[in-house]
Amino acid sequence: MLRTVSKCPGLYCGRSVLENSSLSECGACLRGYRVNAQYLCSPCEKDLTSHDWLYLGFMTILPLIIHWFCIDLNAHLRKFTKGELILHASACVEVFLSAFLTILFTDPIWQLRINSCGVQKLSDWYTLFHNPTPNYETTLYCTQEAVYPLQTMIFVFYLFCVTFMMIIRPGLNVKFLPYRGKLAVYYALYIFPILALLHAVAGGLIYYSFPYLSILISVVSNALHFSIKLDQTMKSLLETSITQMRNATIILGHWVLLAYGIVSIPYDISYFSLLLVPAPALFYIFTAKYTDPDNFK
Repeated sequence: MLRTVSKCPGLYCGRSVLENSSLSECGACLRGYRVNAQYLCSPCEKDLTSHDWLYLGFMTILPLIIHWFCIDLNAHLRKFTKGELILHASACVEVFLSAFLTILFTDPIWQLRINSCGVQKLSDWYTLFHNPTPNYETTLYCTQEAVYPLQTMIFVFYLFCVTFMMIIRPGLNVKFLPYRGKLAVYYALYIFPILALLHAVAGGLIYYSFPYLSILISVVSNALHFSIKLDQTMKSLLETSITQMRNATIILGHWVLLAYGIVSIPYDISYFSLLLVPAPALFYIFTAKYTDPDNFK
C-alpha cells in the first residue's frame, strides 16, 4: 500500500525510510537517493541517457586535449619525434584508464554501467541554493547530489588522472624529453585544480552547453593553429596541412572535436552537417590572404 506522506518544503527535501519502517523528518536524501513525487527519498536506478554519456565523454576529452597541448607546447619541435609520440600516447592511456576505473568504481561497482538519478533541470546541479526556509524562520538544509553521480564522479576521474600521471609520466619524461617534459606535468598539476573548481562552480552550465563549447574550442584552436604560421599564403597553408604529419594530425584532431560537438547537439540535426567539419580550416586557408595586415597599409 502507498503510504500518505506529508509534503516537504523546497525542491529537494524528502523523507528517508528508517530501519523500523518509520519515516524521518524532512531533510537531505542520502547519496545515491533522490526525492520523488511522494516526497520520499528513493534510490537512483536510472540508466544514463545518451546526453549524459556524451557529457562524460567531453569531460574525458578535455583533460586529454590539455595534456597534449602542454606536451606539444613544451616540446618546441616542428615535427613529431618518437619521444613526443610516446608522451602523447602516455597521456591518452592515463586519461582513458582513469575514465575506465571511474566507471568501475561507480555504483554498481565493477560493472560497465552507471546507476543515475537523472538530470531534470539546471537547478539539480545547484541544490545548495535551494534550501528552503519554512515560515522564514529556520533554514532546512537539503543540499545533496541530485544529479548523482555526474557531479562527484568527475572529481574521482580527475584524482585518477593526477595519480596515473604522477606514476607513469616522470619516468617517460626522463627518458624521452628530459629537460622540457617535466613542464607539461607541472602545468597539469596547476590545471587539474582549476578544472575541478570549474566543474564545482559551472558543472550544470557545462552539462547543457558542452556541444557548443566543443564547437567553439575546435574553431578557435583551428584559427590559432593556422595564425602562427609564418607563411600565410594559401598554397603554403594547404601544402603544409597535407604533407606535414604534425599539422595534419592537429587539424584532424580539430575536426574530430568539431564532429563530436555537432553530434552532441540535443536537437534533430542531419548527419549531413558533418560534411561541414572541414569548413573552418578551408575558410581560413582560402581567406587568409584577404586578412594579411599588409593589405591594410
